[in-house]
Amino acid sequence: MATEAIVKKWGNSLGVVLPKRVVKQQHLHENDKISILVVKEADLSSSYGSLKGKLKMSGQQFKDMVRKGWD
Repeated sequence: MATEAIVKKWGNSLGVVLPKRVVKQQHLHENDKISILVVKEADLSSSYGSLKGKLKMSGQQFKDMVRKGWD
């Protein structure tokens, strides 16, 4: 099950609070041992629109070009 959580500072450590719906769905209790896969979200805001003006074709022309390679 995937969910989002925010890392918070707790004393000299960092911690994550699990959302209530996850706790209920997974029937979690205090001292249960769980595994967590950590994937940090990338900030793509600086990349958004960075190709604008650099492409010499429309979006439709680009899609048509890519589709030709699938045939």
